[in-house]
Amino acid sequence: MAESDGGDAASPSPGPRDGGGASPEPRPQLTKSRTISGSAAASILAADRVGGGGGGGGVGVRGSILVRRSSTAPLPPPPASAAPRRLTVAVDDPSYAAPNGGVLDRDWCYPSFLGPHASRPRPPRQQQQTPTSADHRSANPTVPPRVAVSQREEEKSLASVVKRPALLEERRPLPPPLPPPRAPRFDLSPYLPLLLVVTFTSSALAIWQWIKVMRLQEKIITCSDGNAGDRKDTEKVSWIDRDHGSAFINSGNWNLAPPSTIFALAVPLFLFKYIDQLRRRQTNSMRTRSSEEEVPLKKRIAYKVDVFFSGHPYAKLLALLLATIILIASGGIALYVVSGSGFLEALWLSWTFVADSGNHADQVGLGPRIVSVSISSGGMLVFATMLGLVSDAISEKVDSWRKGKSEVIEINHILILGWSDKLGSLLKQLAIANKSIGGGVVVVLAERDKEEMEMDIAKLEFDFMGTSVICRSGSPLILADLKKVSVSKARAIIVLASDENADQSDARALRVVLSLTGVKEGLRGHVVVEMSDLDNEPLVKLVGGELIETVVAHDVIGRLMIQCALQPGLAQIWEDILGFENAEFYIKRWPELDGMRFGDVLISFPDAVPCGVKVASKAGKILMNPDDEYVLREGDEVLVIAEDDDTYAPAPLPEVNKGFLPNIPTPPKYPEKILFCGWRRDIHDMIMVLEAFLAPGSELWMFNEVPEKEREIKLTDGGLDICGLTNIKLVHKEGNAVIRRHLENLPLETFDSILILADESVEDSIVHSDSRSLATLLLIRDIQSKRLPSKELKSPQRYNGFCHSSWIREMQHASDKSIIISEILDSRTRNLVSVSKISDYVLSNELVSMALAMVAEDKQINRVLEELFAEEGNEMCIRSAEFYLYEQEELSFFDIMVRARDREEIVIGYRLANTDQAIINPEHKAEIRKWSLDDVFVVISKGD
Repeated sequence: MAESDGGDAASPSPGPRDGGGASPEPRPQLTKSRTISGSAAASILAADRVGGGGGGGGVGVRGSILVRRSSTAPLPPPPASAAPRRLTVAVDDPSYAAPNGGVLDRDWCYPSFLGPHASRPRPPRQQQQTPTSADHRSANPTVPPRVAVSQREEEKSLASVVKRPALLEERRPLPPPLPPPRAPRFDLSPYLPLLLVVTFTSSALAIWQWIKVMRLQEKIITCSDGNAGDRKDTEKVSWIDRDHGSAFINSGNWNLAPPSTIFALAVPLFLFKYIDQLRRRQTNSMRTRSSEEEVPLKKRIAYKVDVFFSGHPYAKLLALLLATIILIASGGIALYVVSGSGFLEALWLSWTFVADSGNHADQVGLGPRIVSVSISSGGMLVFATMLGLVSDAISEKVDSWRKGKSEVIEINHILILGWSDKLGSLLKQLAIANKSIGGGVVVVLAERDKEEMEMDIAKLEFDFMGTSVICRSGSPLILADLKKVSVSKARAIIVLASDENADQSDARALRVVLSLTGVKEGLRGHVVVEMSDLDNEPLVKLVGGELIETVVAHDVIGRLMIQCALQPGLAQIWEDILGFENAEFYIKRWPELDGMRFGDVLISFPDAVPCGVKVASKAGKILMNPDDEYVLREGDEVLVIAEDDDTYAPAPLPEVNKGFLPNIPTPPKYPEKILFCGWRRDIHDMIMVLEAFLAPGSELWMFNEVPEKEREIKLTDGGLDICGLTNIKLVHKEGNAVIRRHLENLPLETFDSILILADESVEDSIVHSDSRSLATLLLIRDIQSKRLPSKELKSPQRYNGFCHSSWIREMQHASDKSIIISEILDSRTRNLVSVSKISDYVLSNELVSMALAMVAEDKQINRVLEELFAEEGNEMCIRSAEFYLYEQEELSFFDIMVRARDREEIVIGYRLANTDQAIINPEHKAEIRKWSLDDVFVVISKGD
């Protein structure tokens, strides 16, 4: 026997039979084996031991079986008086037992990952005598009957499960896969007789036709050369007339002889080509069938037809033409057979039956009528199919026009890629800019339906003043769609930011720029890209190069909000300058100004205000607010603020009364207290701008739902050095800006300015963001109205130096409350808030649209806007009149411009005390008028 743990094998000890039989009983033969649990094995072994003990000692082996442990749990301990537990492995044939005591290699379990393996070949089973149950009962009289029965049942159940695996080392490598069956060669033998017969018949027919034609030609020549009066010749002619050859000539078959000869000679060649092509196709099909699944012939034919019609645009027309030709040819042959007319006449009749189904009514005879009716029926089907194809083609073309799939053939147009809420105000500004030239062409390419885009544009209810807006449906990421809108011929391309997340929008803009750089024809104009995040701007410029001009919408709005909070009334000035409705920036060269000082150039334009010079010697760098002693050189261009590019020109220098500038120093900056409601993704940039503008000791309160620890992490990741802030102190408050009790915990009456920001959490939804900003604005106004009953509670320190300007005081106090700057994304909501006058200033995406339109018209203006928006360099300011004139002093606008040069400032406009609107680039600059100290002036000043 063999131990279950794989120990040394021991020979089985035969027990006595019937009290000491002479020979051991052979083992029970099992056809199969099965894995049983340890408890079952223990019970069986116990029964076996009982039987063996009763038989005269030793362990009985007649009931021994193979046990494979199915779990790691140990077997139950045997009784103390029992013999050591031993297991016997049963085999199919005792003569096939292994030398290790009966444990065969097939009884070991191998891991499943070794894969399938063949069993060891087994010799045929020898017939052996199996002991009967009576023998068992006589051999073991002490064993209870139920124990023997259970043992036999267990043996039978084991025989249904246990397999015989092969040894691992006996596994033989699998034979290499058989190569695919070689396609049988194409057998030409069935076709060779047919080819020979056709060749011989065609050659014989051609030779017969040729010989017959030659004989007829000889007879005709002989007849024409002889004397007409000769009787012999007369008889010959009459014989010719009576000969069937004359009938051949007169019947019209004479003209068919050469074509029929050529056809007869060409038939074998075409047949040979067809057989060769058939052989190749059959060989390929055999190869395909050897490696692929067999496909029914019907499906293959349908697939080939579908591929043909899909790959060839004119396949339907060609198929219809071929069907018509086949119908005419077959009908002509049939008419030629059933009627006595010639072949050409039969073809003509066949065509008439196809073209007009009513022509067959004149046919006489059963055969011609049947053929003519068949041809007419086929003709009706052909013409019905043709009408269907024509109708489908017209419908498809109209549908392509309706969906905006046709090509745009324009030159020097403005191309807008994308769709957003800024499109309406952008189209409005571009239409105003093109008004002076009688209108232009603006093409919009977006992933929307053309009809929807046209309906949305029509809802703007704006007069485009001659500008045509063409909409096309397509993706800016596909070069074919870009070529469809003539991208290479556009004078400017505007890429709008999508309404998605900021990073997703900038990633899409980057892909669009990559698509534009891949246009083979190149780009004639520059590309203006609207970005959502300032951090992504360098990457887009790196990809696009010099053709790319970026306008970061969030950054523009943020900087304008800060400037308007520090200088009330500046929002209206920026709306006038950025929009094309009033005055805007233009750059133009004037050769007659070469060699003139900038101080003289400043007063040389009666209809414009010079602001700077584009220096040609410095690679076109724009120098804002240069010194008076700067002399214009050849190639320099002048930057001005004018109504339009064709409304101004230099004039002779006017007489100027400079006078004396009042000796009033610029008031010092005082600490301020500002509140930010909401969290923007570029709030760290806004804090840096405030750090540059505010005086030391200022406080910036940040009220939003972002936890304080997370705020510091975001600000630090954005590049802000919180410990390096010297002018402002950050005060963090956590709360919801649309919950009243959270706002009441803030000292709203003590803030000099409150900025309501479009929160980052809802910026993906313009409606939700505007609703949140509007609710915050109403709550703050209501709380302030209850806490600020009189204006005496306001500290007068902040506006020292502006006390003479009633307009500035109105903008500062705003009904005895703090100045509130609201960021509204939707222009419709902006109009609603502006009319209700619940907010001092409202900044929206309309300003971004104005900036995009201005940069699209002239890419150089982007340098000007970047400098004016920056925290360093020149800036736009509002100054009181007391800095330039005395009370009731009479001066011209030119005089004030000259006086402001002593302060290194350029006066570009003013606002009178009794008016509500500022005037930029006023008319009649040389006209003398009386000024008041309550008036204010808009200037471009050098930064501190």
